[in-house]
Amino acid sequence: MKAQACGNDFLILEEKSAEGRHAQLARTLCARHTGVGADGIEFVERRADGSFFLRLFNADGSEAELSGNGTRCVAAWLAESEGLEEIALGTHGGVRKCRVILKEKDTPWWIQSSMGIPRVMPRTIEIAGASGPIEGLMVNMGNPHFVIFPEREDFGSHGMSWQELGAKIAVNPLFKFGTNVEFVRVIGKDKIEFRIYERGCGPTTSSGTGTCASAAAAITLKGAARSLTAVAEGGAQEVSWPETAAEMMLTGPAEIVCTGDARVNF
Repeated sequence: MKAQACGNDFLILEEKSAEGRHAQLARTLCARHTGVGADGIEFVERRADGSFFLRLFNADGSEAELSGNGTRCVAAWLAESEGLEEIALGTHGGVRKCRVILKEKDTPWWIQSSMGIPRVMPRTIEIAGASGPIEGLMVNMGNPHFVIFPEREDFGSHGMSWQELGAKIAVNPLFKFGTNVEFVRVIGKDKIEFRIYERGCGPTTSSGTGTCASAAAAITLKGAARSLTAVAEGGAQEVSWPETAAEMMLTGPAEIVCTGDARVNF
């Protein structure tokens, strides 16, 4: 199964089909020109107690804690194939509860997901080639993020394009396991725009956890509204973070693209 959420695309495979080849399958099947093409693979394990557990492998074969958009894609698949409209999905970053909000004929699924409680910490880092120290926020969404607020409208910062700077920050030794990087511009009290450089993928059109990290940073540092619209290249998602420090909620689309079989030769 292939699905996408705001252009952030994933393959969905049953865990039992991996046979221990998770990383190899990710590198082979996610290749844009010689495989099916995707940002990553969500491997779905069906456990004896009826619960589900997801393992996410990025296109480069590295394993990540979770993906907000990937989790939502799996929820859309389970809603479409098995009629499940409320479901808890375990991940290495915690359990994410998904609920179908809307589905009309020939339209994407709209799904609301619990995303955990963001942990936000200011941090200044040094990057070779950057024009000065980079002030940002480390945000933990069950996976790591580093959020900065660029001075340029094209999201470039510190004398670099956002793609170039994101590639450097993502592998900075400060982040033991690497980090996702978001470049955020506050457009209004209840609207932000951002770009994403994803660990293990590079630039992507969207990210669920990146959306939440960007929103958490804007709320914490820039006084943005606790319910806001976050717009990435792939489209808009809605974020809500109650003042009670409850879980952040993310609402957005997910669409089943196709199903099929792939020949895999190692």
